Parts: sequence; structure tokens; C-alpha cells
Amino acid sequence: MDFTLTDEQKEFQKLARDFARNEIRPVAHIYDETEEMPWEVIKKASKLGLTSYRYPEEYGGLGVTDPITSLIMTEELYWGCAGIGTAINGTGLAATGIMVAGTEEQKKKYIPLFCDSDNPRLGAMGLTEPGSGSDVSAMATTAVRDGEEYVLNGTKQFITNGGIADVHVIFAQTDKEKGWDGIAAFIVDKGTPGLSMGRKEVKLGVRASHTAQVILEECRIPLENRLGGEPGDESHISGLAALKMLEATRPAVGAAALGIARAAYEYALDYAKERKQFGKPIIKNQAIAFKLADMATEIEASRLLLWKAGWLVKNKQPFSRGEGSMAKLYAGDTAVKTTMEAVQILGGYGYIREYPVEKWLRDAKIYQIWEGTAEIQRLVISRLIEKNG
Repeated sequence: MDFTLTDEQKEFQKLARDFARNEIRPVAHIYDETEEMPWEVIKKASKLGLTSYRYPEEYGGLGVTDPITSLIMTEELYWGCAGIGTAINGTGLAATGIMVAGTEEQKKKYIPLFCDSDNPRLGAMGLTEPGSGSDVSAMATTAVRDGEEYVLNGTKQFITNGGIADVHVIFAQTDKEKGWDGIAAFIVDKGTPGLSMGRKEVKLGVRASHTAQVILEECRIPLENRLGGEPGDESHISGLAALKMLEATRPAVGAAALGIARAAYEYALDYAKERKQFGKPIIKNQAIAFKLADMATEIEASRLLLWKAGWLVKNKQPFSRGEGSMAKLYAGDTAVKTTMEAVQILGGYGYIREYPVEKWLRDAKIYQIWEGTAEIQRLVISRLIEKNG
């Protein structure tokens, strides 16, 4: 067992850390206020390969396949700003779906688009609906075959890059009688008639990322845009395989939460060393010192859970006890608790916009909700430990 980072991991960590410090932190508050997409930051990130490093070289990426490296970089970017980090990384959900379940033709067509450093493209993954979130099988969006096309109808809710993405990966029911087996995923290109953006959401946190409804009205796409190909094809991969990508991405979501927690902890620690009451720094008071001790411990524990999950992915081991869910759950809870305590340590200063900790608190909350709520993570874990011990 060795926790020493490789030279490559250290280089990528420094790349992401320097970018977060120099390009993200200085403008984070601006995009939080305006809720605009940070296009200039995304373009700079793309030039450095921060949007494409994890994709294979044959498709134009940097071919960095080590999942722990990805977790390290995600932590650093979200230390800069969770909203901007989501704007940079949000495309990864659609791209991962294509990498996991796409045919070779689909990969060759779409993955290079996400690796174009001169003209970065956005991706969106449409799963959640107004009436279905955690219960994916209840989705109402349908995909009906009509000759050489599929016709999609439905509404997707809370979609990162929804309606503005160049490529949407949309999940839909092809046969409601089959339940889970009737779910498939479809690639919908920007500008396809019938694809439109609904309401853009005004959010509590991660406000630099775009979140909106995606509306599909008699949206026609060619058969070859069914992700994984047609049932019966020799290379067919089911929509369930694409759904399983969420399991693989949970540690990455946890790493984002960890970045927020670390940012709040570091700021509160520095403040506690400098702020004086009754003639001494407030860190000398156990009431403050013990908060910081708990914050440091839980951040360290979160990182270990995340790296363990990354190690399992790297070694092609299943999350037999819900290790991915454990990492995401614990890191999300840690982010909320740590940012809350950071506000408390700063007192009145923590509550005002002049100081960044209130933003980190607003950003942290979503990590107990999206990509599987904390309650769903506990459900996944409990079922797996019941089954596997």
C-alpha cells in the first residue's frame, strides 16, 4: 500500500491547482453573481487539456486513464469554484456515456468533438425528469421507432448544459412493458428539430454552471444515434450499460465535494490563526480548535475513501460493497458540514458575500442531492452489504 503520488500525478495536480488559483478563483465571485457560463475560462481550460485529458489519444485526448489522477485534478478544480468546475467537467457525463456504451463509430464521431482544444464543445446527459429522479424506471420520455428514425418525446429536468450542449445523450423508454430493459440512450445533436431548452433554473449554488430543462417534441433522430446500436446487432450495448456510468462517476462527484470542503477548511484555518479575541488567536480556544480538527479529519477520510474507489476502478474491481457510493456520500456530507462550520468560525463575516465561505456553503449542498441523493447512496450501500457482507 503506497499513497505516494507518481511524478505524472504530481504534474497534473500542479496543472489543475495553478489553473484553479490563477484562472478560476479570481473570477469565481463574478460568475456566481451573474450566473453566466464562464466561456473564457472553459476555453483556457480546453487549451491546457483540462477538458479532454481522460479521453484516449486515438480520439484526440491525452490518454490519461488513471482514475486517481482524475480525482486529484477534480479536487483541485473544484477547490477553485464548484460552479466553474461543473462548467468545465459537465460535458464528461455525456462523453462518458458514449465511451462506456457507444459503438466504435459513435466514439469516432463524437469523442473528438470534446477533445477539440480550439473549439470546445459541450455535452449534456438527460436522465432526470419532472416526475422521475431517483426512480429512473418511472421516466416518461419515450423513443418510438418510425422506419429509419426514432421519435423522441418528453421533458428532462435539471440538466447541466441542457439545451445549449452540442451533444445531448438522452435516456428514454422504448418499451414501457419491459421496465428497466426498455430504457435506451440516444444521441441528439444540437439543432435537431424538436429539441429545445425549457426553463433555465435559478440555483442556490454552483451558479456558474448552466442548468435547464430539455424539451423533446417529435424530435427525430437516425437509427445510428441509438447509443450502443440496435438490439440484435453484434456490438449492441444496452441502455443499462450507459446507466452504469453513474456508478463509475460517483467518486468524481465526491472529489468535487472534497475540493469545496478543503477550500472552506483552509480559509477557516487561516482566519482562526489571525482573528484574535481576548488577546489570543481564536484557534487557541477549544471550541474553534476542535471544529477544525474534525474538519481536517473528515476531509482526510473523504480523500481516502475516494482514492480507494479510484483504486478499485483502476484495477477493474467492482464496487461490491458500494465503495463508489460510500465515497460520494461521505464527501458530500463532509462538504456540507465543513462549509457550515467554516461560516460559524468566521461568525458574521462568514454570512456576508464579501467573504467566500457563504458561497462554498451554497455550492456544497447540491452534493447531497445530484447524481444520486445521500439517501439513495445509503440505499445502494445497504443493499450491497446485505448481499455481499
